[in-house]
Amino acid sequence: MTTLIIIAILPIVLLYLGLFKAQKALLPATIVGLILAMAAAVKQWNSGAFPIYHDMMLFDNFSIAFSVTAIFSTLLILMLSKGYFERISMHVAEYLSIILFSLAGIIVMVSYYNLTMLFIGIEIMSVSLYILAGIDKKNFASNEASLKYFLMGAFSTGFLLFGVALIYGATGTFKLEGIRDWALAHPRGIDPLFHTGIILMIVGLCFKVGAAPFHFWTPDVYEGSPTLITAFMSTVVKTAGFAAFLRLFAVSFGPLADFWMPTLLVITILTLFVGNLTALYQHSFKRMLAFSSISHAGYLLFAIVALSAVSSNAIFVYATAYSIASIAAFGVLILVQQQLGSDSFECFNGLGKRNPFLAAVLTIAMLSLAGIPLTAGFMGKFLMFSGAMARFQIWLVIIAVINAIISIYYYFRVIIVMYFRSAEHDELTVPAYYKVVLAISAVATLVIGIYPAFITNLI
Repeated sequence: MTTLIIIAILPIVLLYLGLFKAQKALLPATIVGLILAMAAAVKQWNSGAFPIYHDMMLFDNFSIAFSVTAIFSTLLILMLSKGYFERISMHVAEYLSIILFSLAGIIVMVSYYNLTMLFIGIEIMSVSLYILAGIDKKNFASNEASLKYFLMGAFSTGFLLFGVALIYGATGTFKLEGIRDWALAHPRGIDPLFHTGIILMIVGLCFKVGAAPFHFWTPDVYEGSPTLITAFMSTVVKTAGFAAFLRLFAVSFGPLADFWMPTLLVITILTLFVGNLTALYQHSFKRMLAFSSISHAGYLLFAIVALSAVSSNAIFVYATAYSIASIAAFGVLILVQQQLGSDSFECFNGLGKRNPFLAAVLTIAMLSLAGIPLTAGFMGKFLMFSGAMARFQIWLVIIAVINAIISIYYYFRVIIVMYFRSAEHDELTVPAYYKVVLAISAVATLVIGIYPAFITNLI
């Protein structure tokens, strides 16, 4: 709870700093606040947590692990923001505050134990993101992204809220344990209210995580939003969405897996093929990352479809690996966009010669996203495939492996142009804080890949 309080108070402090024109103190204060919040979360590890506030919230190891991942990813992203928001507007305090308000909603999402708090957490996060997507007011693409995100987000929230209402109508409770107890007490037959509520909640949550066929907003919103905000949405927000997804289905809907599993299985396979096949045809690096994020949503859904005691650990490892690699990729992309004015693959030509450090970091990130051994991404995919093999026949794993092979093509496309194409631009300048973030991301990716026990048994 201390973590949530710190993150809720920090943006108010930043707004006061902005009011008194303390611009240079904004980013350091944000970094210090996030470190304190992360330390407060770690301090609660193995504290024997139990539901609090009339079973509204639960800060157990599951919540702490995903909270730390979200805070750490946000910390890395904000370290890349030095000088970034100033190019858009002078209201830097407001932008940082909105990101932190969104993070507060994310902490609620990974710590809820009542459907009311799930809805509140999603809304706090989503309203902040609608604003962040459109902060570049002079950019038509940013305005379009904000409007599309708002319309589709409101639409998906309607499905989610309708599902919550139906489940409450059937069970008479919003508590996750109460819903599970009702499901165990009524094992036979299909209750129209309850089962329709489950399907509607699947639709609403799939919208939030960008799973097909509810993914149509994702590429345009990710491409039109400022790249730093896209990095936040594709990593921190997606991680929170899957943590909330898993907690709901593991605690409340587990006894009814035979009902909802076939629906979610179809969504998973469709998400994998749509994300990977569409990414093949992209000419923009940023848009390619947007479609690849859809495919990664498909891999993350494997842990929910093959629900078991290790699903939470699998999603945690995969989400952590994906977030760190994506932050490194987006960090390099921001430098390329700022100094070369484009995000096409041609801008990466000869990067291996122009800037070996950037090329090495981006190579590690692409290898991890592709799931190549000795990277964190390989461990994430290994855990997902292991869970799927334990629950389903081998054909499902074969489908996943085929999609992983497809993804190797477009990830290696970036590596090829960096090392086997002639340089067309001057050397890129890399600020010191970018070097720190990129180095941390690259080292973390390799450490998790080489020593997976470092995080694989946390939850």
